[in-house]
Amino acid sequence: MRTILKFVAVPMLCVLAAQAEPLAKGERDRAMSYLHATRKQFVDAIRGVTPEQARWKPAPGRWSVAEVVEHIAVSEEFIFKLVTGQILKGSPATPEQKALTAGKDATIPARVTDRSQKFQAPEPITPAGRFASLEAAEKEFLSARDRSIRFIEKTDLSLRDYVRPHPAMKELDAYQWILLMAAHTERHLKQLQEVKDSPGYPRR
Repeated sequence: MRTILKFVAVPMLCVLAAQAEPLAKGERDRAMSYLHATRKQFVDAIRGVTPEQARWKPAPGRWSVAEVVEHIAVSEEFIFKLVTGQILKGSPATPEQKALTAGKDATIPARVTDRSQKFQAPEPITPAGRFASLEAAEKEFLSARDRSIRFIEKTDLSLRDYVRPHPAMKELDAYQWILLMAAHTERHLKQLQEVKDSPGYPRR
């Protein structure tokens, strides 16, 4: 009986090990590089913005710099909790689901940052005046982003084995959701620059 269990247990452990494969170094480095780069872009984008400039809107219904920054800050927390609190706590993806994520590492940055396509922000991450200042929003973002970076740097979880659909990108694995987090920041930093470039933006 012990011999039988031994021969059953070994293949099962091999299967579990294969399913629990951590990120490759190149994958980890790529995600960390993108997260660090968009972190710096965020800091640079709001440096020197005055309270008057932060509140100014190009037109009714369009976001101000402050609202764009708020959206970026709360989205970081929202996406991170989605990945760690829901996606990675769900059931592992089927081979068919994993197949649908193929090739998306390369396409996420271009597709997400394409400002020609507009989307309605979900209510939990719609600007609502959560922060008293840009500095407060920046502090929130940096805290959340640094946690995201530490997570990618240290995690041994098999991010490729868990999949959840995105409204526009469809099936993404947990690693790709992290790439999307950085791409989302880049997308809205483009929006922030559009506000700055609009006629009537207050000049110092």
